Amino acid sequence: MTIFESVILGIVEGLSEFLPISSTGHLILASALLKLKQTDAHKVFEVTIQSGAILAVVYIYRRQLASRSDLLLKLGAAFIPTGVLGYLFYRIVKSFFHPSVVSYTLIAGGAAFIVIERYLKDRPAAAGSLQDVSYKKAFTIGVIQSISMIPGVSRSGATIMGGLLVGMDRKDAAEFSFLLALPTMLAATAYDIHKNFGVFSFGDWQNILAGFITSFLFAVIAIKALLKFITSHTFIPFGIYRIAAGILFLLFLPS
Repeated sequence: MTIFESVILGIVEGLSEFLPISSTGHLILASALLKLKQTDAHKVFEVTIQSGAILAVVYIYRRQLASRSDLLLKLGAAFIPTGVLGYLFYRIVKSFFHPSVVSYTLIAGGAAFIVIERYLKDRPAAAGSLQDVSYKKAFTIGVIQSISMIPGVSRSGATIMGGLLVGMDRKDAAEFSFLLALPTMLAATAYDIHKNFGVFSFGDWQNILAGFITSFLFAVIAIKALLKFITSHTFIPFGIYRIAAGILFLLFLPS
């Protein structure tokens, strides 16, 4: 992999991590388009550059994180299902890292977004703000998040849908999804590096740094753009995009 390819993947990661379109899925598909093989080192690269996106969340929400200990505890409760299931089924999940799997899950997730938005169209949000999220609701969102271990489902998409289903409005559901990325992605990144540290060479770390920096910059842009977008729009456009992208990849990418 070249530095240029690392930057391209960093842009893809940064833009897609917090949009409900699956960053892992788009990284796998982008790698396929760049003709990069899904080796162990490459799979870890795809997970590790997510730490740039994590830093973007810390940067944007640093004041809330520093002043809200109860929020940190709720994020911990929401992380438990994914943390436990991710540890137990790590090898099985890695076997799903394939373009065809991503294509089908993009389509399924897109359809789910459209159905949920239609279902909730006339139902008012129950939670008044992010501060009103209970531990029970946080844990429920975490259970739904665990489905996103399958590439293409989208961690942010699953948690946003979970937030909508438990009564949060779109902005609060999105922000809780951003913050829940911190324990989830940190754990995934640390575990992947621990399990696969020996597969890296010096050149791999240069590529990771390039992807990390690019991911951070574009994640900041994506978070701010999404929050502005959902003040006047539903998530249905993302559902339509997911379905269209999944179909196109099924038609044009090798199985």
